[in-house]
Amino acid sequence: MSEEKGMTIHLKVWRQKRGERSGRLVPYTMHDVSPHASFLEMLDLLNDDLIKRGEEPIEFDSDCREGICGTCGQVVNGVAHTPQKAIATCQSHMRRYKDGDTITVEPFRSRAFPVIKDLVIDRSAFDRIIAKGGYTSIVAGSAKDANALPIPKENAELAMDAAACIGCGACVAACPNGSASLFVGAKVSQYTFLPQGQPERARRALRMVEQMDSEGFGDCSNHGECEAVCPKQIAISHIARLRREYFKGFFKQR
Repeated sequence: MSEEKGMTIHLKVWRQKRGERSGRLVPYTMHDVSPHASFLEMLDLLNDDLIKRGEEPIEFDSDCREGICGTCGQVVNGVAHTPQKAIATCQSHMRRYKDGDTITVEPFRSRAFPVIKDLVIDRSAFDRIIAKGGYTSIVAGSAKDANALPIPKENAELAMDAAACIGCGACVAACPNGSASLFVGAKVSQYTFLPQGQPERARRALRMVEQMDSEGFGDCSNHGECEAVCPKQIAISHIARLRREYFKGFFKQR
């Protein structure tokens, strides 16, 4: 059986030193790339080559490499994560590309996500939004027995769909306004449908939206790009729910 031929891939990777306000795309060529390698494995091999040549490796984030943690977020050929739908960057494989393809790799772009170095960005703005309202103050205790809490099946499914958000920030990178409304909407929704989330319900959306605005995220104008690139396919209906919860909280507070 003949061995499968590796591919030649031309890369343009964003390189930016820590603390600098600007960077540039640097070209690299990879030979004999296995079509079975993941996108991040290909970057690992490129870094191995750079280290062997005495050059500085490319900085990029990754952790689980299973599409769960969201840290791998990159803009690949102009699309947050990857042009493939409903997957994170780490889940993309080189078999999706052709021999001789040119691939451009950049960090997520947002005023609220400053570049730390190369493809690594600071997503701590999301943490500060969560700290404002993405929690419950009651003592929930250990996991309850099935059906111990009377939650309608529809509500439980909607809460679970929203809780699938991994906080990667692709929605922000894809939005022309740099809005975090899909992320915040999902985090508000996952508590709205559950009894544990009711004590803070009236003020949760108010506080999280206030923090979102202070971090420099833009407002939603219903382009739908956030939903299109979300690796967990979070629906923009959660943004509508966020707005309803915000106005309910606003008038209740008054």
